[in-house]
Order: sequence, then C-alpha cells, then structure tokens
Amino acid sequence: MKTLIPIFIASALSAQTPSVSNAKFETRAVTGDAKTYLQGLSREAGPMWIGYAVESNKSDNNSCCWADESRGCYLEGDRAYVSGSRRVSGEQTPLKLEGSRTAFILMRIEHGAIGKIHPLSENCPVDAGGLRFVWLTGVPADASIGFLSGLISSEGKLADTAILAISMHAGDLADTTLERFASAPEPEKVREKALFWLASARGDRGLRALERASETAATDELREKMMFDFTLSQDPRAVDDLIRFAHRDSSARVRSQALFWLAQKAGEKAIKEIRASIDNDPDTEVKKKAVFALQNLPNHEGVPMLIEVAKNNRNPEVRKQAIFWLGQSGDPRALAYIEQVLER
Repeated sequence: MKTLIPIFIASALSAQTPSVSNAKFETRAVTGDAKTYLQGLSREAGPMWIGYAVESNKSDNNSCCWADESRGCYLEGDRAYVSGSRRVSGEQTPLKLEGSRTAFILMRIEHGAIGKIHPLSENCPVDAGGLRFVWLTGVPADASIGFLSGLISSEGKLADTAILAISMHAGDLADTTLERFASAPEPEKVREKALFWLASARGDRGLRALERASETAATDELREKMMFDFTLSQDPRAVDDLIRFAHRDSSARVRSQALFWLAQKAGEKAIKEIRASIDNDPDTEVKKKAVFALQNLPNHEGVPMLIEVAKNNRNPEVRKQAIFWLGQSGDPRALAYIEQVLER
C-alpha cells in the first residue's frame, strides 16, 4: 500500500494546472529523466515561462502577488512583484489558502538560460504578459530539487529564489538539500538564505540544522545574522538557543543581537535573561544593548525595569542609556521618573 502513496501524489499534482491569462499556453507531459528534460528546456531561446506543480511542505503556503482583481500576479513588466496579500475593495487583506498542499514553481527562460524563478501558491492567478507559457506535468520532487540546486552556483537573486523554491517542497530531500547549502564551503550569502528558510519553513529539523550551523560558523558576522533566524522558528527551544548565545558567545556583537531578538520573543524567561545580561555581562556595550532590548519589549513592559536600571545600576553608562530610552518611550511612568530626576 505504501508504494501507492507517491503515485497518488504524482497523479494529483499532474491534475493541478494554474490559472494563467494573457499567455500562449501549452501543456507538456514529461517522460524519462525529468531533470535532464528541464535542463534541455531551459536552453531554449525564449522569452517564455515554464512551470510545474510540487507537493508543498505546509498547508498554509500563501506565496502570491496581487496587482488587481482581474489579473492577480503579473509576471512581466513594471507591475511584476511578489506579495502575500490581495487587494480587495481598496484594502490590503491577507491571502487565505487553507488546506493548500501544492506549490507552483514558475521559471522565466530567455537567451538559453533561467532568468527568474517565481514559486507561487496553487490558486494564485498569473498574467504571463503575452509570452509563451509551457505547463509541465510529471515533474517529480527529486528532479525539481536537483534542477533548482544547479541554479545556486553563485550569489544573487536567482540563487535566493531557487533556495526559496526548494524550501517550499515537501519531503526529506528538500531538508537535506537546504542543509547542504547551509554548510561550508558554500558562499556565506548562500548559507544565510538556506539557514533563513530552514528556520522559517522546515520545523524541528530546520531548527536542529540551524543549531549545528551556529556551532560551526566561521565568522562572528554569520553567527550574528543567525540570531534573527532563531526567532523565525516556532519551536520553544529557539528561545533557549537565544539565551545561550546571549550569555555564552565569545563575541559581544553576537550577545547583543541575541538580546535584541530575545526582546522580540518577550515572555517571562526572555525578560529574566535580558536583566541578567544587564547585571552580569562583562562588556558595557552588551549591557547597553540589553537596556535597548528592554525598551523593545511590547506594550511598554520594559518601562518599570528601565526605571529600576536608571536608579540602581552601578555602571553610569548603563544608567545613562536607561534614561535615554525612558525618554524615547513616551510612557507616562517614564516621563514622571525623568521629571523627578530633573527636580533634584
């Protein structure tokens, strides 16, 4: 029975076709080696678009663009852009695609090469700008991922969107491929993109990959950028990772970034650790960044703690920083405290 599942999925995907307007539309069934077929097709003169369906890694996939009510996503011209919302009755509203488990991978070919990649949701209508549009059936996930991987040979927008497209595929192969691109000796910009999508789109396995990469990052700069990636994970363990970096990393810049993003997570545990850094970190600049993190807590939650730091911290630079952010907050409690200080 298990062997029937991939066949069923492939059959269901083949039945999916996009809503395409303003196009010279044709459908081709891919037989034989699909990766080789894609490579051959990508060498055509163009300009043209090709596309195919893959099983998406999550049911809330909502990658689309909406230029107006009638056309949806413009693939050509100045109006071509990517968004995750739709304009309805003059207002911008989120795109809802509950239950969607299919993604469309669209690519633009011109002068014998892939020039653009647009991964989109299955019911995202597109306007092809009058170009030829070849819809392919029978492209398996491994061929798609293999072909897209071959486009990540250098840094740049094409590599970025190829990594995004891979992240939208379901299955272990997509995880493994993203993990490979997140590792040395890949260029640092490629690693950054792969780590971003591992954290935001690949669940528990993505977080574990991010943790491993953070242990082996060659530069403080890369590790510093990873702190934001930890906030993208829905796994509660990501907060513990940020706490670990805030207290133990050898780089003051990394500790500062971890504190900043801890504040965005908020929560009792995060606030406790930010306070601990103000009290205990050996670097004054890190202490000042921790004060800034208190200012960034939602709903002015950090104001009472900023007042306490301004009153009692032994470091004059830290007290000065707390007073500065109290003044920026506009909170009545902060203003009352500053008035008291000025009256002394």
